[in-house]
Amino acid sequence: MDTQRFTEYRHNIVAAVSRAIVGKDEEIEKVLICYVCGGHVLLEDVPGTGKTMLLRAFAKAIGGSFSRVQFTPDLQPSDLTGINFYNQKEGEFRFRPGPLFRDVVLADEVNRATPRTQAALLEAMEERQITVDGESYPLGARFMVMATQNPLESYGTFPLPEAQVDRFFMRLALGYMDRVEELSVLRRRDTVDIIAGIERAVSDEDTAWVRAHYRDVKVTDDVAGYLMDLVEATRTGEFSCGVSTRGAIALYKAVQASAALSGRDYALPEDIRRMAPCVLAHRVAAGAGLKRADAEAKLGHLIDRVPVPVESLP
Repeated sequence: MDTQRFTEYRHNIVAAVSRAIVGKDEEIEKVLICYVCGGHVLLEDVPGTGKTMLLRAFAKAIGGSFSRVQFTPDLQPSDLTGINFYNQKEGEFRFRPGPLFRDVVLADEVNRATPRTQAALLEAMEERQITVDGESYPLGARFMVMATQNPLESYGTFPLPEAQVDRFFMRLALGYMDRVEELSVLRRRDTVDIIAGIERAVSDEDTAWVRAHYRDVKVTDDVAGYLMDLVEATRTGEFSCGVSTRGAIALYKAVQASAALSGRDYALPEDIRRMAPCVLAHRVAAGAGLKRADAEAKLGHLIDRVPVPVESLP
């Protein structure tokens, strides 16, 4: 396993994206882990923290196309998927693809659209294809959705159901920059100009190789058992609904990708502790009907209580 190729892949993308998003290397790497694993991100944060800029820069770094859709109550499923229109010159119907046919899609304030429109988005995320008038169109291998939810002004919104939230690979938040970082952003040139100057950092061959080989990371029985201890602990009454098997699989993949991008061909318990909050918290929060902060706090206490395996020295 060529661990150096993984670390170069991570460094190239994080370095490119961090030109636009200052002080958020950890969050950028988690988005990258999600992308490597073929998952989608749910980003919950206040306005103005750089969510759109992050995804625009990430799309440029991987060499993918980008689209942003502002979700509103009057947004229709066809506004996402596209429509068949009648071409008068040719005398037949032609398909006009919608914004979901881009590589990287930002679904801004996804909870403001009706459940029918949300379902169209989530179907594309899960099936990686779009069906219009009985004909299916496959989506590209680089397809990834980052949906945002604004925690403010929730009146009149349509919260995502529990089963739909579980389909997101991770839930992240950018948060505010520290004082020094924010001052540097105030003094630099416009972020739009910076993003325009970002060049592609990796090739399609690099991405295909990383996606094909990150599952080669070794996970020992002790480490895998620790992962299952955490998952099973969420099902013992701490939460009204524990982590599903899909959540356990997502955590296992995230741990392997985290280890590979860190330059290791083996996973550590630290990889699990690092990835568990962002991969599992939204899966138990929905089931328990708790606020995000409360659920994350309870999950953090649970992670601290579960014994961590230690290596036995001869």
